[in-house]
Amino acid sequence: MAKVPLTAIGSPRDAFLDASLFSKYRAALETREQELRTRRAKIAAGWGEEYIARVHQKHKLTTRERIEQLKDAGTPVREVGSFVNHGRMFGKQESPAAGVITAFVRIEQRWTMVIANDNTVASGAWWPRTPEKIERAQEMALRMRLPVVYLVDCSGLYLPEQSLSFPGRTGAGHIFKQNSLLSAQGVPQIAGVFGDCIAGGGYMPIISDRVFMTESAYMVIAGAALIQGAKSQKLSSLDIGGPEVHVGQSGCADVRVPDDETALRMIRAEIAKLAGSAEDFYRHGIESAEPHFASTELAGLFPTDHRMGYSAEEIIARLVDSSLFWEVLPERGREMLVGVGRVQGLYMGFVINRQGLMDDPEHRGQQKPLGILYKEGIAKTAAFSRACNDDGIPIVWLQDISGFDIGVEAERLGLLGYGSSLIYTNSTNSTPMFTVLLRKASGAGYYAMAGLPYEPVVQLSTVMARQSVMEGRTLAIATYNTKLDDNFQIATQDPAERARIEQGMRDTEARIEGDMDPYKAASQMDTDEIVALDELRGWLECFAQCSYQASGHRRIKNPRIWSLHDLAALTQARS
Repeated sequence: MAKVPLTAIGSPRDAFLDASLFSKYRAALETREQELRTRRAKIAAGWGEEYIARVHQKHKLTTRERIEQLKDAGTPVREVGSFVNHGRMFGKQESPAAGVITAFVRIEQRWTMVIANDNTVASGAWWPRTPEKIERAQEMALRMRLPVVYLVDCSGLYLPEQSLSFPGRTGAGHIFKQNSLLSAQGVPQIAGVFGDCIAGGGYMPIISDRVFMTESAYMVIAGAALIQGAKSQKLSSLDIGGPEVHVGQSGCADVRVPDDETALRMIRAEIAKLAGSAEDFYRHGIESAEPHFASTELAGLFPTDHRMGYSAEEIIARLVDSSLFWEVLPERGREMLVGVGRVQGLYMGFVINRQGLMDDPEHRGQQKPLGILYKEGIAKTAAFSRACNDDGIPIVWLQDISGFDIGVEAERLGLLGYGSSLIYTNSTNSTPMFTVLLRKASGAGYYAMAGLPYEPVVQLSTVMARQSVMEGRTLAIATYNTKLDDNFQIATQDPAERARIEQGMRDTEARIEGDMDPYKAASQMDTDEIVALDELRGWLECFAQCSYQASGHRRIKNPRIWSLHDLAALTQARS
């Protein structure tokens, strides 16, 4: 079959969920998402109005003002890593967003990765995790061949914490290796230098294809204070490495500009010179369309109790263009829903866990819980993932998983082997993969469904997401297993010991519940960004456009010759 058989999926909301439940779910989620908006606003303020005023007194723009001027008017900034270091103190100081903004930004109708030191936070210094955050953004750009724009305003390492950011495999120096790898792969890099650019900050722009310097900018290996101490020379940093030196003499920068606004206009002009996006070519004449069922309804479709189910089809229906979808292998491995839909007119593969209960095909008259990987579902998902990779279709993994099936029968059926096949497939895929943690992301199921250790280009978490090996109560039982009987009841008759065990189990459960907080995961870079559910469609649009923007660097088959057609043909029941 040469045609992709997209068909309608989903139903009007009131056909499967009554208004009272919808309102209840939406209200519960709104409380969490309001907290998300509040925390984002605090991060966006940097170190506050006093430091914003200091920047303006120097006749400079704040970093977020620069990004606002740089982007195409009316387009969103898709920030990643905004919660890195969230809740972490360094002495008495916080480092909002680790002192650097990394974001997908649309410039001259092309997606770019912008990496910009926040000049309202310790003059753009690099904190612990700042290098890793910059490197993660560079990796995203490299995977999709997105131009990188550096807005450099960096006072170097935050020296009181230098031991946490200087050494190690992903320490500050690894940024420059990533600069080199981007250059080696032909990914355009453009740098604007707006102020301090000391030590490592001085190296970051040098490998870029274009470097613009404002009159207040300088790039130096060592600043004036260090040189005065080492060589007893009284010089300013502008004397040592200002635009007069690096544009006029050393050649380490290309163009000298009077101010921030001019530099930003010139960066936009350089992006405009690059090849345009290939998105429209890969649409094959199809116009993009909004989902037939509004994506804004997603916030009311998820039960407040993560143990309760919902329809995976209804989630997909509110994410894909016109709510049209091709479900692949629909009769096998029913715990998994896999298939293809369009986002912004561009084909994307989707994998999502079904929830609730289903009939057990191997035990007639019995049911088994969903949100778990069984043999057929694992095999189906692996085959789908391989076919998408072969065809060049980007894959979106929508996780709500409790893990793999366990027990005697699971081992007899060889789930270890099937699971290893899926893990191998996802480890070796070259097509872009994007992971969204909807609710549960537990155990090896989190790994098998392209969790962050399997290097998706981006992993998002909703405010409901819970990453863990197992739930808090289950882990408490496992921890105190030797103290429990076969029914998981405390075995001792000693009241004092019983009280200690009960308290220990409560403490363990509470600690694990705290560890599953998505903000903790985002703070330590175990997920890339936390998003509201009504933002999810917009993020998928960004991912689709980024995946198809560059041409010629990866295989993208014409849909007529997809391997998916062969897979479907060989598994269709004969009439």
